[in-house]
Amino acid sequence: MSLQLIQLGPDVWTSPQLQAEDLCAVAAEGFRTVINNRPDHEAPDQPLGDTLHDAAAKAGLVYEYLPIIGNQITQQDVDDFARHLRELPKPILTFCRTGNRCSVMWSLVKQQGVV
Repeated sequence: MSLQLIQLGPDVWTSPQLQAEDLCAVAAEGFRTVINNRPDHEAPDQPLGDTLHDAAAKAGLVYEYLPIIGNQITQQDVDDFARHLRELPKPILTFCRTGNRCSVMWSLVKQQGVV
């Protein structure tokens, strides 16, 4: 698979669903952190967070699992996302099913001026 990357900010990008085998390519692109915003078991064909965590570690990436339910975003979700964006090594690649949830989270964090 070729990576489908959309830049959200200077050091933040998003992508549709990543597979474990994509994480070496993510590292080769220069990313240092991956944030998974997709809850486990959302679809039967998606890899589980633990599988992605292990693959990210093998690729030398920091991996953060921050599941977001699109129509139930909480202030805590926004605060946690903002904290990860501030504290984790950059550049950061976020992903969910399509990248839309990550884009919404980025917009909410930017509106609050916390990154």
